[in-house]
Amino acid sequence: MTSDKPPDIQDLGAEGAPPGCYYSAYLQLDRLLSSQRPASVAAGRPAHDEWLFITVHQVYELWFKQILRELDRIEEDFSANPVDDRVLGRVNLGLQRIHEILKLLVHQLDVMETMTPLDFLDFRDLLYPASGFQSVQFREIEIRLGLRSNERLTFDHAPFESKLSDADRERLRAASQRPSLLSLLDRWLSRTPFTDWGGTPFRDAYRAAVIDMLEADAARVRGDVHLSSRQRDAEALAIEAALKNFADIFDEGAQTSWTMSPRAVEAALLITLYRDEPALNQAFRLIQSIMDVDETMTLWRYRHALMVNRMLGVKPGTGGSSGHNYLRATAEQHGIFRDLFRLSTYLIPRSALPRLPDSVARGTSFVYATETRDA
Repeated sequence: MTSDKPPDIQDLGAEGAPPGCYYSAYLQLDRLLSSQRPASVAAGRPAHDEWLFITVHQVYELWFKQILRELDRIEEDFSANPVDDRVLGRVNLGLQRIHEILKLLVHQLDVMETMTPLDFLDFRDLLYPASGFQSVQFREIEIRLGLRSNERLTFDHAPFESKLSDADRERLRAASQRPSLLSLLDRWLSRTPFTDWGGTPFRDAYRAAVIDMLEADAARVRGDVHLSSRQRDAEALAIEAALKNFADIFDEGAQTSWTMSPRAVEAALLITLYRDEPALNQAFRLIQSIMDVDETMTLWRYRHALMVNRMLGVKPGTGGSSGHNYLRATAEQHGIFRDLFRLSTYLIPRSALPRLPDSVARGTSFVYATETRDA
């Protein structure tokens, strides 16, 4: 767990202060505000902006700690089988909080960029071989969200753990042994009951609707006199490819490009399509919150890469990585919930959606509403 034992209430006073809890003592400001130790000062050549550099990174670590605390409770609530519907709101709130924290982390780069490249050079040589890559809390966040070792880019042609201390490696090993948010989401979605439409599975009904839509598109293309024969052939091939890619969602033998299980992908698609049904709306908002977290993590990586490019150009990072190029590559390849983003490829307009069977529609309505209609 990431929480620390809180101080006793009698420790929260301050000499000469009124009895009881005192602001600076409660926040332990003596310790907090004295924890900035610039290397440039120790080296006898104080660099003004090193204080900013330290402050920004210390604040990052405080927010990382809060994210891990939110993940503690989300995992506890979400790991139940079945998940109590009453905690879904709390899970969603935790995800929204993580998203807002990540937005703050992006904005902190704006503050960092008030330091110019020349200002950074005043103390950069004193940081070797330390690197933000060694932030064990950020690496734990990645792991607990669901980034797998085989999906992670190597760091300086070596496993990322090679740059960490023994204690930090053990901490991340322990984190990798617990179920990630991605795996918990997969299990939860796989238990979605509404994909069984009473003899006609959702996949069959939806596949037919998508095929009808794409075939109608193909017919329009074939009859469009404004297109050249080459354009008509290209459009027809594109539609054929779309049909093939859509079929792969439901083909268990073609799931190599999907991270989540076929049943979970199918459930996520159904929830996205029928999100206006009362019983599915909470699940839809939870999926959207997870996507917000993943998207903002990617945005932070991109902004970080741009900042490093602005500060260093093509110089390597202090930890030995390729600097900007490495960070940009992580933004492109370290997305965790990619399956959820891919679902938009296979959406169709509401007007073309298959009608929910009455038995399923009743199940996705609130009970009290159904009882009122029956009365």
